[in-house]
Amino acid sequence: MFCIGLDPGKNTGIAVWNMNTQHFEMLDTVPIHVAMDRVRAFGAKYGNIRVYFEDARKRQYLPRERNVSEYRGKLMGAGSVKRDSVIWQDALTDWGIPFTMVPPRAGATKWTADTFRRITGYTGRTSNHARDAALLVYGMK
Repeated sequence: MFCIGLDPGKNTGIAVWNMNTQHFEMLDTVPIHVAMDRVRAFGAKYGNIRVYFEDARKRQYLPRERNVSEYRGKLMGAGSVKRDSVIWQDALTDWGIPFTMVPPRAGATKWTADTFRRITGYTGRTSNHARDAALLVYGMK
């Protein structure tokens, strides 16, 4: 079985975790429409998948920002990511692909590349979006 982690956004992080081999099959950052094509194709090819995506609508904490203009910008971006969460929920439902919406967790994202490599053993190149997606599914059995 495969678990697919998604970090929705303009640049969508996507990670495919193979539960049998306990390794990542893919980590990438792509536009949302490319991520949707990949998830749908992966589901059609393998069938036995489950998607986990970060759902900004379920945020339980508020970030502490010192710069008001920076905070406004983050709020606008958060609204966009909330819309993307709705799009993913609707698409996965229509495609019949099982999914779990995961609330953002403080401290469970934004690992550095070095920390990610040290803990997961993944040596390929990664972006912060791909790492965030990977952390949603890493280690699942």
